[in-house]
Amino acid sequence: MIQLPYTDVPQEMLSGLADYQRVVDSQASYAERVAKAKSEFSARNKKTNMVFKEVRAALSRMCTNTRRCCYCEDSMADEVEHIAPKDLYPERVFDWQNYLYACGPCNSPKGSQYAVVTATGELQPVNRPKGAPVTPPMGGTHALINPRLENPQDFLWLDIVDTFNFVALADPGTISERRAIYTCKILALNNRDVLIEARRVAFGSYRARLFEYIHKRNGGAEDAELLRLIAGLRSMANPAVWAEMKRSHAARPEINQLFIQAPEALTW
Repeated sequence: MIQLPYTDVPQEMLSGLADYQRVVDSQASYAERVAKAKSEFSARNKKTNMVFKEVRAALSRMCTNTRRCCYCEDSMADEVEHIAPKDLYPERVFDWQNYLYACGPCNSPKGSQYAVVTATGELQPVNRPKGAPVTPPMGGTHALINPRLENPQDFLWLDIVDTFNFVALADPGTISERRAIYTCKILALNNRDVLIEARRVAFGSYRARLFEYIHKRNGGAEDAELLRLIAGLRSMANPAVWAEMKRSHAARPEINQLFIQAPEALTW
């Protein structure tokens, strides 16, 4: 994951979401708000709904390549995902900041699974077991790294030398480490061979693109052609691989030489 870019959205979209949210918030009890959140979102999240047409367009602009999932960065995103689940946080069911575009293989297993970090530093699941009373979740820091509001690179580093797994960046026992481990687990970022192989392939593709840029630049290519090469690189899938290559290039001598030849690439 990478931190998702800011995108301008029309005020009409935000006003429409706020109107929908007021319907949910007007319910008398928490249980009623949860039920209303689910029914209202199902009714509103339609391709024919102009508010959600704008929501989907804005979420698409945040994605890389051909609308890649904002969690795994590999599969095509086709679901409006609630980062904080609507089953637990009905007050955020129509919160624009609580949305991202995700793929089914990421969204479905995550579902309403969620956890918080308590005041004592313990990670506590807050998802509601089937048949349990519909009561509000306990408070605490949300455990899942939120790429809308946080930079996942502050919590995770990607091993681009060997395993191509995401690894917690913080010291063992810290809240940041617990959040990193939880995020990787709940999204199965290291448990799907297809994702690991996709990152490995992306590493080679990014390296080849950078080599091509250097070759064309040194050969006197026009600025327009170089800009197209840069744009192509920046629109590739698995942008977390590129972000880690820029951060950790010294660990891979063959790509370090490329960045030495093209230091401007560190700003792409």
